[in-house]
Amino acid sequence: MNSRNAVLPIILILGLIIIPPVFAEPSVSIIMEKTTYSYCEKLFYTIKVSEITGDPAIIHIRDESGKGSSAIPIPISDFENPIPSLIAFQEEIFPLGKYFIDVQYSGSETTAEFTLIDSNKICIPEVIKPILANWLSGNISDGFLMDAIQKYISTDIIVVPFEINESNVYDIEIPEWVKNVGYWWIEGDITDDDFSQAFNYLLERKIISSSSLFNNEI
Repeated sequence: MNSRNAVLPIILILGLIIIPPVFAEPSVSIIMEKTTYSYCEKLFYTIKVSEITGDPAIIHIRDESGKGSSAIPIPISDFENPIPSLIAFQEEIFPLGKYFIDVQYSGSETTAEFTLIDSNKICIPEVIKPILANWLSGNISDGFLMDAIQKYISTDIIVVPFEINESNVYDIEIPEWVKNVGYWWIEGDITDDDFSQAFNYLLERKIISSSSLFNNEI
């Protein structure tokens, strides 16, 4: 048997060996809506994957110091998965600076970054919305709404010219038509700046007032 004929059986034998297929890990990427945010704005980004494996994406958001959120599992049901934040950036929670979004998905990892800046825009804390909604529904009194505004909103935004305490909290009076301003703000028809200007005007004109304070002045 010549060398050419000897090589042929070896080739045939090698051809019978099953080489296991090589599976690449699914790729994952982050598509940012924008890379600069300010207070009152909500973070929005999209997680894009090359394959739907049934695994969730695990998200961490951290700041420049490394301080970050706990793991956030996000179900991945499409190749592009929008991730809207439920709450806006608030000064009391988020310091200014650079932030990073880390995503792990089926063995792959990726990171995107954005910067939080101070735009000097009027920003009312999100905690006011459920309180205002309860006021609009008649579940809390006028005084409790104004007490929350005084506690949670900076005096740079809304100035309540009288102290609210246990003795006068039920004496605060807000005209019924002012609820329209609350509805407009919750629905997004007016801005935080519009809302604060409206309440400051009502307070300055004593349209929102404490009846006990008024009686004392008389």
